[in-house]
Amino acid sequence: MKSNINFVYALLLTLAFVSCSSSDDDSNTPSPYPQYGTSFEKMPKKEDAIIYQVNIRAFSQAGTLKGVQDRLTQIKELGANVIYLMPIYPIGIEKGIGSPYAVKDYKAVNTDFGTLEDLRTLVEEAHKKDMAVILDWVANHTAWDNAWITAHPDWYQKNSETGEIASPPGYADVAQLDFTNPEVRSAMIDAMEYWVYTANIDGFRCDYADFVPQSFWSEAISKLRNIKKDQKILMLAEGTKVNHFDAGFDYTFGFNFFSTLEQLFKDGKPATTIQDSNATEYATNYNEQNRIVRYTSNHDVNWIEGTPLELFGGKKGSVATFVVAAYMKSVPMIYNGQEVGYAQRINYFSNTPIDWSTADSEMLAEYKKIIAFRNTSNAIKKGTYTGYSNNAISAFTMVKDAEKVFILSNLTNATTKYLVTNTLKGTWKDAFTAATVIVGSEITLAPFQYLVLKN
Repeated sequence: MKSNINFVYALLLTLAFVSCSSSDDDSNTPSPYPQYGTSFEKMPKKEDAIIYQVNIRAFSQAGTLKGVQDRLTQIKELGANVIYLMPIYPIGIEKGIGSPYAVKDYKAVNTDFGTLEDLRTLVEEAHKKDMAVILDWVANHTAWDNAWITAHPDWYQKNSETGEIASPPGYADVAQLDFTNPEVRSAMIDAMEYWVYTANIDGFRCDYADFVPQSFWSEAISKLRNIKKDQKILMLAEGTKVNHFDAGFDYTFGFNFFSTLEQLFKDGKPATTIQDSNATEYATNYNEQNRIVRYTSNHDVNWIEGTPLELFGGKKGSVATFVVAAYMKSVPMIYNGQEVGYAQRINYFSNTPIDWSTADSEMLAEYKKIIAFRNTSNAIKKGTYTGYSNNAISAFTMVKDAEKVFILSNLTNATTKYLVTNTLKGTWKDAFTAATVIVGSEITLAPFQYLVLKN
């Protein structure tokens, strides 16, 4: 009986909404919300993405969406083309610790940040500058004062001993959703669709993705892509499972790669362990089109472990490390402030504005240079990786068709000699200056010096 009722209801819903289907959707699938805005025609291909993570609370003195909008030009000039906004939603208070990942309402903008109109304007202005906007999405759990708690307690996992709603392990400030319940899946997908329709956003970075069932992600991503044809949407899993690609994600997260970078500087591990990490992350069932998002900072790392300056040997070391993360078979992600050498940790549980007046212009120029070359190089974006590292220097090539790029980065604070394999000897050009570089049997690199050569 229930299935018949659902069928009739679905039929009526289709008839009611068929006239207001999204202009981007050629199918007969009903649109649950009117489509706001127009199709973003310059959506970057997944291999072209340079992701810039924005902590709204920190990005401006006001800590608002308008504050982000006011600095779009700076993000564009850096070379980024995907803006990833940390959670924009109202934050739960009950049992709360101020975490933006405790979502009180999936279909609202945190009034501290502004309004839906502010978000729409931010997206429109970013699109005018050829930049996509993706939202942070927290599917695994909700705040304790989310309306779902009282309206749908059966949507949550229960503690086997007490029968009370459970928290994810280690996160008492949030409540664990139960994805075996089809109503949870439907409500979550509806909320994700809401933002694609209502604010014309371009995708999601999905928090805690490894702990949400693949079957949910497959269903959700399929429906989201159906809104914007030609896969005009980017999906980043904050997770490491290879089956995220099967579910439709464009990227996974380079946790192993980052921790390996840390070990080089904390424990004196050899640079060869970076290429070992690369092999580990790409070991199983990856094809050449898949890429892992890599970083030298993000909101968690910055606040809990330290800034890139703290972790990677100061200004020069952090830039030398970023080159490796940005070029080694990856899609790079930058956390706001690292590109200007911002030395303060950012507490993302409270308003902690970045003081942009302290920006290091030389460091910013380095980041722009590194990103600008990546944006022009198919070898870096789509090429085949081969490692040639030694204990001190991360060395590798990226090759696509006739283009070959040779990257060397000294990840130590000592002058180091690098012995060159015969296949890499010869005449190259500096990728940044086009100056001719003759590579013989050895190359000497100063502390934290990097070279990017192309054929």
